[in-house]
Amino acid sequence: MHRIILFSATLLLLISCNSHQQIDYPITDKIVVMDTYFETQIEDPYRWLEDDKDEKVKQWIESQNQLTFSYLDEIPYREALRNRLEKLWNYEKIGTPFKEGNYTYFYKNDGLQNQSVLYRKKGDDNEEVFINPNTFSEDGTVSLGGMSFTKDGSLLAYSISEGGSDWRKVIVIENETKKIIEDTLVDVKFSGISWNGNEGFYYSSYDKPKTSVLSEKTDNHKLYYHKLDTPQQADKVIFGDGENEKFRYVSGYITKDKSYLIISLSKETSGNNLFIKNRNKENSELIQITDNFTSNSYITHNIGSKLYIITNLDAPNKKVITVDASAPQTNNWEEFIKETEDVLNVSKGGGYFFAKYFIDANSKIIQYDYTGKLIRNVVFENEGNVSGFGGKEDQKEIYYNFSNYTTPRSSFKYNVEEGTSELYWVPEIDFNAELYTSEQIFYPSKDGTEIPMTITYKNGLVLNGKNPTILYGYGGFNISIKPSFSVKNAIWLEQGGIYAVANIRGGGEYGKKWHDAGTKMQKQNVFDDFIAAAEFLIEKKYTSSDFLAISGRSNGGLLVGACMTQRPDLMKVALPAVGVLDMLRYHIFTAGAGWAYDYGTSEESKEMFEYLKNYSPVHNVKENVAYPATMVFTGDHDDRVVPAHSFKFAAHLQDKQCGKNPTLIRIETDAGHGAGTPISKRIEEIADVFGFTLYNMGFENLPVELEKQD
Repeated sequence: MHRIILFSATLLLLISCNSHQQIDYPITDKIVVMDTYFETQIEDPYRWLEDDKDEKVKQWIESQNQLTFSYLDEIPYREALRNRLEKLWNYEKIGTPFKEGNYTYFYKNDGLQNQSVLYRKKGDDNEEVFINPNTFSEDGTVSLGGMSFTKDGSLLAYSISEGGSDWRKVIVIENETKKIIEDTLVDVKFSGISWNGNEGFYYSSYDKPKTSVLSEKTDNHKLYYHKLDTPQQADKVIFGDGENEKFRYVSGYITKDKSYLIISLSKETSGNNLFIKNRNKENSELIQITDNFTSNSYITHNIGSKLYIITNLDAPNKKVITVDASAPQTNNWEEFIKETEDVLNVSKGGGYFFAKYFIDANSKIIQYDYTGKLIRNVVFENEGNVSGFGGKEDQKEIYYNFSNYTTPRSSFKYNVEEGTSELYWVPEIDFNAELYTSEQIFYPSKDGTEIPMTITYKNGLVLNGKNPTILYGYGGFNISIKPSFSVKNAIWLEQGGIYAVANIRGGGEYGKKWHDAGTKMQKQNVFDDFIAAAEFLIEKKYTSSDFLAISGRSNGGLLVGACMTQRPDLMKVALPAVGVLDMLRYHIFTAGAGWAYDYGTSEESKEMFEYLKNYSPVHNVKENVAYPATMVFTGDHDDRVVPAHSFKFAAHLQDKQCGKNPTLIRIETDAGHGAGTPISKRIEEIADVFGFTLYNMGFENLPVELEKQD
């Protein structure tokens, strides 16, 4: 058993930071708080850790970080990993170009810049820096978010995030001079920006929290209209005043021809109602297109009054329909691109639609014209994940990207008329993809469902059960995990490690049915799928429990937390990051109530409460159980999944852990849920992840020694 020694709130008592010896954790006070759910009492002794304004919580963060970084400092090869990451990361990265007005814009990073820089060029002129987010702050923690150009390209509204927060500021500039032309908008959250000509734009946000912007519940989203050269206080609420009904997600935009205002309303992260208003007709009313919150529908294009809508209404794998805007209700819909057995996504560019399918581990793209005529199947030289195929109506050349787990992202130029591709950009990176293999297999889950998993490793792998392995998963919110290259994974592969990704239920890989099979009272399927993936890797001797780590972020952090508490014997290391870990209270913080489609809530029924309680990681840490070596990750400015989830989970683990495996928490400062994190912080975190993982698998030295870096 680990020892806990009483200490003052500011004193950390640390005797040893060696994973093979005893760790003494700072004490976390227990204050009795009882909640009653359907006549069942639940104790929550670490409720006080939810108060992000409490000085005592700040002291707790400092003491935990002191312990964690003291431990990490003892890992002999941590710095070598960091140096190799920095070297491998240091290559030029160029984003896919896009046209706005008279300029072509593209992002570029010279290698180790904390934030990528937005460049532009006019015709054959030399490129110039347009917006450099690295000048926003000294430490790179202020990042560039979304942006929207006016149709003529003369004005730009862009958002910035400070410290990784979901709360954004919006800045408007005149593009030719790059000058800011009005006061900055503040307190904007979960918002697009849609221009109404050059007069103003639509955006969305919540009422500003009265207590804490990091944790207070935000559940009344509103669509605003901002007129240029007027104060933000005068912005008009277009939809979502909350008088009759509240909506957690409201968005609105003007069609490219400025003829229609489109509004989407959602109560949760899945399901929306769609509305349209004819802006060419004076005093026109807002017409409702869909009238249910059980399906998702979005207008992807219009030609005059003809609307093109992508929907999963009565089509779990999605289809495209057309309808006239004067009578857009579902009984008037006509099929344009039919539903198939594969999940459909759609983009448009160059006057064409591109139907995009991802079949198991490979992309398939079909080009259609606006009449629905099939033009061609787009041919690729290699198999993998293809993204892009978007652009302006008059572009004859558009761009797409190709990547997989062993191939860094390359960009291609596509001629929409001829159907030919030309290499536009390929990275120069110190990584030889030919030395590695990526294979997709299918394995049975607990209920017999076949689950796909991609396993990537160095050629010549010996199946002896001793290979260090990271198993990654997500399993939620209809999100599909597709093959992509990352420097992080490249480092792990160089060390002879295996990187496995299980495409478990709850995601979107096989449509709405696949998603729904991992939601609410079906959520255990997600954990069973992931546990079965680990068992497969062990059974086939890719690895063993002594050399297996499980990893996931956000909903994937919940996945790790649930699996390590249900099967602590199965893995050696657990890496839950920014996870949703308190399933009884997640919905009372920030926008968490919107996640109820996937999770349900503890308040809706006794049955749902019992189901959540039975897998909630915070509520299932048991006494006298040897949990795997665990490093919990969060950011002190995470206002999406509040850090209290991670704080409480770490406190329970430290209190109840049986055995010598460390249970630490790494709390990044001035960081949020992950978006916009500067490269320097990402490199440091990855080195800590791999160092902690290998060290606790028993590697006193790196499996493959790295060349000493300067």
